[in-house]
This record gives sequence, structure tokens and C-alpha cells, in this order.
Amino acid sequence: MDFEEVIQRLKNSLSRQLPGKEAQMRMSPQPVDMRRFDTKLPSNYRKGAVLILIYPQEKQAFFPLIKRPEYIGVHSGQIAFPGGKMDEGDENEVFTALREAEEEVAVNASKVEVLGRMSDLFIPASNFLVSPVIGYVDHIPEFVPEEREVQRIISARVADIISPEIQKKTILEIGNQIKLDTPYFEVEKEMVWGATAMILGEFIELLEKGK
Repeated sequence: MDFEEVIQRLKNSLSRQLPGKEAQMRMSPQPVDMRRFDTKLPSNYRKGAVLILIYPQEKQAFFPLIKRPEYIGVHSGQIAFPGGKMDEGDENEVFTALREAEEEVAVNASKVEVLGRMSDLFIPASNFLVSPVIGYVDHIPEFVPEEREVQRIISARVADIISPEIQKKTILEIGNQIKLDTPYFEVEKEMVWGATAMILGEFIELLEKGK
């Protein structure tokens, strides 16, 4: 699927009602933590945003993923989109996504054409309500990882993400007692699962419905 087609499909889909929960659950670990979809969030939840930045490379559509460094925390070493916590001075979730992408991987926020937002997703483990934002640039960005927050940057090709060959399943043990039947994407030998995979589930649905 080439760059121009991806952008057009996303424009088509984002002008309609979002797929939401059903699409997100395609890549949700089982049993599903239904707190993700509770309409009443914890009183102390935090807001965050991530950026799905589409860019062209040899006419194909790509987007960056990042690998978090190892640290003491719930998202240590995981694969994610560039993004993070909404600051008090941020105008809205789109501003947060662009600011964080600029800080983490040196995206020039002023060059990003924002297409729209996908469905919010609550992450119980970190108490964040995450807003995924989709944007694009017409060139290959010169990504630079922010060393404290990004171990490596992965260039993911959209055509690969929609391929069934990289959509897999495994059993993950969380702590000593919880076992999760976990769907994931295998991208450059990395396991993309959890909230990031669920967001990609809706992203794939947008591409399918945008034909």
C-alpha cells in the first residue's frame, strides 16, 4: 500500500464515526481488562497523547515506533508510539502528541499535517487516558532518539502491519499469577503488544474502511 493511498484512506475514515472499542479489542490481551472501556474513569487519571506519523519512503508508507529503555516501571522496554503526558500548558491532545514526538524523536512539529484523532484508550497499569493522533509529512524525517526516553527507533511499514504474517499470539505471564493470551505484532524482531497493539488494531480498521 503506497503512501498516497494510505493518506487518502485515513482521510476517508477519519471523516466518519470511529471504529472504537471493537477494533481496539482485536489486539487486546485476553482476558480483557474491562477497566480500559469503563465510561467512569478513576478520579486521579492522567491524560496523554501519542503520534502516529506517516511518512513516505520509496513511495511506501512508514511510521516510527520507539523502544523504551529498561527501567523500574510498568512500560519498561516496551514498544510504543512517540508520545507522553499532557502538560498543564498544552492546548489540547494534538499539541501534546506533537510536542512529545518532537522531544522524543526530533520530529519537526511545524511540518506535520494532522489528519485527526483516533479513539481514546485507557491504560489501567499506568492510569493514563491516551489519545492517538494521526499525522503525516511528505518527506523522510531525520529522527534523533532522546536517549533518556528512547532506546531505539523502529521504522514500521504500513503494508507489513496489515499483513496477517506478523500478527501473532503468545502467553504472557504478568507477575506470579496472571497469564494473558496476548496478540501482538512482530516488528523487527520486537513484540508490539498491549495498548500500542490495540491502537494499531483501530488504525488497521481505519485503513480497511477507508477504501
